[in-house]
Amino acid sequence: MQQSLPDHLKEELTAIAGEEQAIEDRFYQDLSFGTGGMRGVLGVGTNRMNLYTIRRVAEGLARYVAANGESAKARGVVLAYDTRHFSYEFACETARVLGAHGIRAYVYKEARPTPQLSFTVRELNAYAGVVITASHNPKQYNGFKVYGEDGAQLVPDGANAIIQHMQDIEDIFSIDVVELETLEAQGLLTWLLEALDAAYLQQLLTLKDTRKVALDMKLVYTPLHGAGLVPVREGLRAFDFTDVTIVEEQAVQDGSFPTVTYPNPEEAAAFTLVMAKGQQVGAELLLATDPDADRLGVAVWNGVRYELLTGNQLGALLLYYLLETKQQNDTLPNNGVMVKTIVTAELGAKIAESFGVVTENTLTGFKYIAEKIAHYEATGEHTYLFGYEESYGYLIETFVRDKDAVQVALKVAEMAAFYALQGHTLLDQLEHLYETFGYYQEALVSQVFEGKDGQAEMQAILQRLRDQLPMEIAGFAVQRVEDYLAGQATLADGQTESLTLPKENVLKFILADGTWIAVRPSGTEPKCKFYIGVVDETMEAAQQKLEAVKRAVVALVK
Repeated sequence: MQQSLPDHLKEELTAIAGEEQAIEDRFYQDLSFGTGGMRGVLGVGTNRMNLYTIRRVAEGLARYVAANGESAKARGVVLAYDTRHFSYEFACETARVLGAHGIRAYVYKEARPTPQLSFTVRELNAYAGVVITASHNPKQYNGFKVYGEDGAQLVPDGANAIIQHMQDIEDIFSIDVVELETLEAQGLLTWLLEALDAAYLQQLLTLKDTRKVALDMKLVYTPLHGAGLVPVREGLRAFDFTDVTIVEEQAVQDGSFPTVTYPNPEEAAAFTLVMAKGQQVGAELLLATDPDADRLGVAVWNGVRYELLTGNQLGALLLYYLLETKQQNDTLPNNGVMVKTIVTAELGAKIAESFGVVTENTLTGFKYIAEKIAHYEATGEHTYLFGYEESYGYLIETFVRDKDAVQVALKVAEMAAFYALQGHTLLDQLEHLYETFGYYQEALVSQVFEGKDGQAEMQAILQRLRDQLPMEIAGFAVQRVEDYLAGQATLADGQTESLTLPKENVLKFILADGTWIAVRPSGTEPKCKFYIGVVDETMEAAQQKLEAVKRAVVALVK
């Protein structure tokens, strides 16, 4: 059996021989498949991303598609991938498994972003889509994300069906595959690139506003070695920006991410090279996308240095700009809705309210925002205007049904250029929002829990908080505790209310002064995350309060 393994997997098995902990970590479970797919460390074992675990999930997907009839098989599955190690190989292997079931596969010839995959599923009327990516995770990771026919991450019913099919597989070494050349000859494999690039770009152009902006504004963009390079570069060109600099060292599509430790635009260290390039050319705006270009990071020159915007800040800026533009163009609907997650700052809700726009809250995960889009399209109750989450994910137009850093990169450039023409920066505009709506500040405290023991410890923390609900945090009384696993909110007087969102292992504490704390195990990383939001009348007061609450949260979980 070992002889059938690729050399790099055989070498890893040899290297860990006799190391019980290393062996157990790789084989103690099958890599789990959640509602959006699976993600894990590359390597040998059932708890790793490799040729055989890819075949297993691809076989589950193939059986799911086949179970939905010949029409589903003929409509096929779109496959895209980022620049990570083995991403292309895993995409091709998925096509080979699908082909063994007579299912058509559309495969991108080159790395393309997750949002373009979502768009392509809708554009080709495919039955499903897959993108091979681990998003912003370190280089050791890769993943397999599944999308439904609406271009959104697969809903729980579909995911559960795939999981069941995967559990029925008795031997991952006996899964049938077909050679790519044979699939091409049979008409079961179509390679994609130029035509879909052009179609996606055409849709991106619908975001362009007619108002005059400073198209000669200097900006620098980095794809962080990822798949965002082509669509962002071409999009900025199509938006008529004349002074765009690409960080050439990071335009090299390399899954080792050689110029960064962690290819995540949420991390300040990821901006080191783009900031240096920005200072060299005198750029006012810096843009960075993660490897699969579904997240966007932004930095703005403040006169002395570059200042990074948080996901909450950029979301608030975009929301205000979009709503103000629609209001001035007389295109703001009277039934508009903005959708955000329960761990996203409340500043956006205040802005939406000022424009007469309803705010809808969802659980963490963009699939829930996509679900709301589909719901409102079907009911006509609301018109979707914008959706975002604090972790650098945003969606403006619904030709994509996942967060789309390409859309947002173009719109942020336009927004910054609009304010530049008025002599303002995005930082000036942010201060205006604070002065108008209150000084909102947020923080994320994460604790890492690696391996089997770490998972158990993380669950124990949540259970301990449930068993002993705190009465006060940082000197403020707890007015409301929302337990999304129980589907129930508990008020300070002991009364309870039902929660309408789906069940998930999340606790949220809302304090008397408007402060909130949410506790949530990450769905993609071995972390327990503690989200904090505060508001006060001045920036200094808000920041002092934030630090006090952070200290209280750390003490709470010890």
